[in-house]
Amino acid sequence: MRRTALLATVATLAAGALVWPAARHADAAPATFVHPGVTVSKGQLDFARTQVNAGAQPWKGAYDQMLASKYADLNRTPAPRATVECGSYSNPNYGCTDEREDAIAAYTDALAWYITRDDRYAKKSIALMDAWSAVIKDHTNSNAPLQTGWAGSSWTKAAEIIKYTYTGTWTNSGRFATMLRDVYLPEVIGGSNSNGNWELTMTEAAVGISVFLEDKASYDKAMATFRTRTAAYVYLSSDGSVPKTVPSQNLDTTAKIVNYWQGQSTFVTGLTQETCRDLTHTGYGISSISHIAETSRIQGQDLYGTDVGERLRQALGFQAKYQLGTAVPSWLCGGSLTLGLGPVTEVGYNALHNRLGIAMTNTQTLTQQNRPAGSNNLFVAWETLTHGDNPS
Repeated sequence: MRRTALLATVATLAAGALVWPAARHADAAPATFVHPGVTVSKGQLDFARTQVNAGAQPWKGAYDQMLASKYADLNRTPAPRATVECGSYSNPNYGCTDEREDAIAAYTDALAWYITRDDRYAKKSIALMDAWSAVIKDHTNSNAPLQTGWAGSSWTKAAEIIKYTYTGTWTNSGRFATMLRDVYLPEVIGGSNSNGNWELTMTEAAVGISVFLEDKASYDKAMATFRTRTAAYVYLSSDGSVPKTVPSQNLDTTAKIVNYWQGQSTFVTGLTQETCRDLTHTGYGISSISHIAETSRIQGQDLYGTDVGERLRQALGFQAKYQLGTAVPSWLCGGSLTLGLGPVTEVGYNALHNRLGIAMTNTQTLTQQNRPAGSNNLFVAWETLTHGDNPS
């Protein structure tokens, strides 16, 4: 009887009707959320603080770079507005740059607070978050989803550090949570059918917001979107003759897929949907993949050992090779690439190379060459400081 039941279970599993619990829940919300837990953990913050205070490199240099930036200016005046209107290519730009940079500043000040324990930085971070949570009601125009993703990604990193490490008070933290829930989350949780970096950045914000709000349903929805989009953004030869797709985009012919992949018809491992557009936008997508994977790891579900980690590794290596100057073959993007990958390699490199021991020669060279990695002034900031060779 037992043998018969076991054989029946195996047969059912083989037919795909059941999934082992470990696989089913690999990217589900944790029973209890970890804080601070959006992209950077308390252990990582402690490591960075220890290294900076010891004057060790590259962390001290990265910290000095951050503190010298405009984002750490304690005299910064926030510029909130009720409606942030962002058109294509930031035209019009009504509050778009102000919002993104105030959010990066809030995160910068939160990091500075953690490393220095200087109350002025924590209070400045809070002042920036409070200014916006008191005013903003909406994002409008064509770039609204992307803008909300960019700003939302930085706000949540700042808020996590302040709420869970600052020893003073943040009276309006509840109002800030309401802002994230009512103004930001609805704009990003539904995803996007635009270029893949849009949905990845929006999903990064949705995941971060879900952690801060401890919203398990939104976390699960965002992670499901993330798994589907990551598989459709970075090609692996194991995917077949053409890349995977997002069902809602109806890319149901090879011609449609090639068009969506910027006219590229030869698919090789590590190529992304936007490689032939330019490496800058590709870097946005790669960065968000690494940020979400890192948040998931902190929350107890490590995706680096899944296809997410393999796609991230291959995307980093492929883009890094050409960013470092390798000649572009004629079959790739018509023999020409627009470079400018940006400061986006530290998180993935640390997780995959340092933590898991995977060789990543090109990514390692580029990462070390670019240290200290600064900010892209959109949603990426100070990752040599927070993740550079960080064992936590």
